[in-house]
Amino acid sequence: MKILLPDTMPLSPTLPEGWEAAVVDARAEIPAEHYDAAVLVVWGASRRHLASAAEHLTELRLVQSLSAGVDGILAAGFREDVPIAAGAGLHSATVTEHALALLLTLVRRLPECREAQARHEWSSELGGLQPLHPEGRITTLLGARVLIWGFGQIGQTLAQLLRALGAEVRGAARSAGERAGFAVIADGDVLAALPETDVLINILPATEATAGIVGEEVLAALPDHALLVNVGRGATVDQEAQRAALEAGTLGGAALDVTEPEPLPAEDPLWDAPRLLITPHAAGGRPVGADERIARNLRALVDGDELAHVAAR
Repeated sequence: MKILLPDTMPLSPTLPEGWEAAVVDARAEIPAEHYDAAVLVVWGASRRHLASAAEHLTELRLVQSLSAGVDGILAAGFREDVPIAAGAGLHSATVTEHALALLLTLVRRLPECREAQARHEWSSELGGLQPLHPEGRITTLLGARVLIWGFGQIGQTLAQLLRALGAEVRGAARSAGERAGFAVIADGDVLAALPETDVLINILPATEATAGIVGEEVLAALPDHALLVNVGRGATVDQEAQRAALEAGTLGGAALDVTEPEPLPAEDPLWDAPRLLITPHAAGGRPVGADERIARNLRALVDGDELAHVAAR
């Protein structure tokens, strides 16, 4: 039996007896000699690669993604009987680091400090004696009311650090309840919770239901001082509405690691929106524990056990 590994990162999973691995170009079509592969591992794959795999890998029994989101794989046209396993959890630590860095950059006004440094200016506005909770601005996470929309493994990992820094954290997901020791509200109750939210962190996946969900209504419901951080998917945010809110001063600041489209065109006016920080989809990009996840699901496939993190079709 054969498993195809992408050439986009070094991988060496432990294989069951009788299995062999072949490394393929993740940007090219699948070579004919590998049409007999039973498992395809996906990381940084092109649409051409995925379309080729969906068409030609007739013996395929599993697609293992190393990305938390699998919307591109789902759109490629794989047979309904081929499970697609997501890389949920492989990016929790790295995306959490980046989301926290983006938020603290906004809260501690680091872009303004960098601008003052460029002017060789020791800014009395940014340093020295400061009120802890000034009117109309978030300058500390102490007591900040944070809502994490999309409260999966990344959200739960991030919530722990935010709580440790003094924030009041709750999540939002499809159903209400409690997860990892945090109160979780249902998606349908988010709008009512936004007026009492200082920081909205978006980790939503891209689906038909979430397309543009962070739009004019959501942004208008937030206080004018509120901050928005998006480390989910760019398609979940109405970027025109976000730019308008920043320009009107009805959104305190925003940080985006994802945009729609990607790369964001150089001429897009979003680049010049005030109080906006953009990073080039840099939060993940380095799955942690990939070999172990591949080996675990491969063993489960061989033994007939339940696969981890299979995406709904």
